[in-house]
Amino acid sequence: MYTAVVSTPCIPRITVCICTYKRTRLLAALLKALDDQITESLFALDVVVVDNDREASAATVTEQFAASSRLTVIYRVEPKQGIALARNLAVANATGDFVAFIDDDEFPPPQWLATLFKTCVTRSVDGVLGPVQPHFEAGTPQWVIKGNFYNRPTYPTGLVIDWRKGRTGNVLFKRHVFARSSVPFRAEFRAGEDQDFFRRAIESGFVFIWCNEAVVCESVPPVRWKRRVMLRRALLRGAMARLQPSCGFFSIAKSLFAVVVYTIELPFALVFGQHRFMRLLVRLCDHLGKILAVAGITVIQEPYVTE
Repeated sequence: MYTAVVSTPCIPRITVCICTYKRTRLLAALLKALDDQITESLFALDVVVVDNDREASAATVTEQFAASSRLTVIYRVEPKQGIALARNLAVANATGDFVAFIDDDEFPPPQWLATLFKTCVTRSVDGVLGPVQPHFEAGTPQWVIKGNFYNRPTYPTGLVIDWRKGRTGNVLFKRHVFARSSVPFRAEFRAGEDQDFFRRAIESGFVFIWCNEAVVCESVPPVRWKRRVMLRRALLRGAMARLQPSCGFFSIAKSLFAVVVYTIELPFALVFGQHRFMRLLVRLCDHLGKILAVAGITVIQEPYVTE
């Protein structure tokens, strides 16, 4: 543990959880952005970094940040790969009254946490989610931008979300959301573990809303321009969708139908541009991944698609 300033006990404290895997450059930028958060004296702030690389590749970056930061920083290594395992270790080390999650490839503006916090408190809800906007690095191919592969939907502030909208890339929870289980995220999910968590939490009576003003940006580096990465991620998403209870007969039938239709449409989509062709191919792989999983075929073996 790297320790800096001890939190003031008379105000609420937020623990920001970051799960990371071999993204030291992006992690360093995120940690700096957390150091720049404007709390408006409403809350104190500390950070938990969980490194899912058994070689502890994020240790140096985290140690250097902690040495110069005003924040208390806890660094842990989860040697067994799996995003759910990393999230569970982060929650286990979070001691704040509130627990926030942000991805290691995201970076927030200075008012990010204050906006989430004020919305959560004034609306008396159990958690608040915000938008994630893509930030394309220099040289990004136009077909990647035009394809909207990394654009996510947004909603009006105050909208009560359903589990399908749930994710942990930009979210603030009240601590009691995690009190019912020591392993809130299920390890069998290699993707979609956040949606599964939200589904179970909402079924238990917790209420989560959207805050459209609490925006963070997500870096889209060159590795995510690769067609292979996009398609492999889609196959993994589809395979993990098989684990959701909503994946019944009609869901599987819909995917079978979609695979046939999209396969027929692919040559025509190419006429209208590479971005449309790839967008259709990604959708096809989402459905194909589910069908293959139902058939007991595992296409993507590794826990992370990084190349």
